[in-house]
Amino acid sequence: MSQSLCKVYLHIIFHLKTDSPAIKAEHLEPLHSYIGKLVNTTGCQVLRVGGTENHVHALVMFSKTETVAHVVEEMKRNSSRWMKTLSPTYQHFAWQGGYAAFSVSQSQVDTVIAYIKNQAEHHRKQSFKEEYISFLRLYKVEYDERYVLSD
Repeated sequence: MSQSLCKVYLHIIFHLKTDSPAIKAEHLEPLHSYIGKLVNTTGCQVLRVGGTENHVHALVMFSKTETVAHVVEEMKRNSSRWMKTLSPTYQHFAWQGGYAAFSVSQSQVDTVIAYIKNQAEHHRKQSFKEEYISFLRLYKVEYDERYVLSD
């Protein structure tokens, strides 16, 4: 085979540090847009970014040369810096150290996009911690509950 071809979708989730200020409603859409631009500068393609005042979901189609760790680092590091420029409220804004990344099949891309788009509605019924643990269980990820939302 003379070509390297790749089509890998990942659903990436990360959360604020527990002592970080929450993201104000008026800053959610600009933040999600900014994170999408950050993903695209890595050579990957963002399909959807969403979330609430305390966490982010992103569906990303990865390039054949990029790593998950690098893309997430770019998303978190640069968006954290950017948030600090919006308002003195965000002086201590920070994402928690970890993240989750889950594979998504081509047949589920539209479902995941809709899920990310409807985060506000979804979180009227379920907390982020409950949501996150349900993903960990669905994907059979072993975890220590003491560290699920730790810094």
